Amino acid sequence: QVQLVESGGGLVQAGDSLRLSCAASGRTFSRNAIGWFRQAPGKEREIVAAISWSGSSTYYADSVKGRFTISRDNTKSTMYLQMNSLKPEDTAVYYCAASSSAALTYSVRGMNYWGKGTLVTVSS
Repeated sequence: QVQLVESGGGLVQAGDSLRLSCAASGRTFSRNAIGWFRQAPGKEREIVAAISWSGSSTYYADSVKGRFTISRDNTKSTMYLQMNSLKPEDTAVYYCAASSSAALTYSVRGMNYWGKGTLVTVSS
C-alpha cells in the first residue's frame, strides 16, 4: 500500500508559477511509476504528466508541454510538478498517483494509488 498526500495548490494569476508536491509513505515508493492528473469541474480526470520509477522516462499531455515539469526524489519519497505560465484552463483539482508498475504509466486505469487532490485555481 502507498499513501500519497499532495500539497502546494492555491489561487494564482495567469502567467504565474506554482509547484505541487506529493509525499509518499507506505511500501517502497522508488519502484513505482508515478504521475499527476487533474480534474476540472464537469470534466473527466486526465493525465498531466508521468514519470518512470528511475526518472529516465517522462510523459506530458500536449496541453502542458513546455510549461510543466515532473520530477521525483526517491530519497525523499516525494514527487513534484513545477507549473509555469499557468493559464485559466489549468484550473482543476490536481491528483498524484502511483502505479504498481515501475514502467512509465499515464492512464487513469494504470494507477493503483491516489492522493486526495489539491486545488489549483488560475484567475485571468
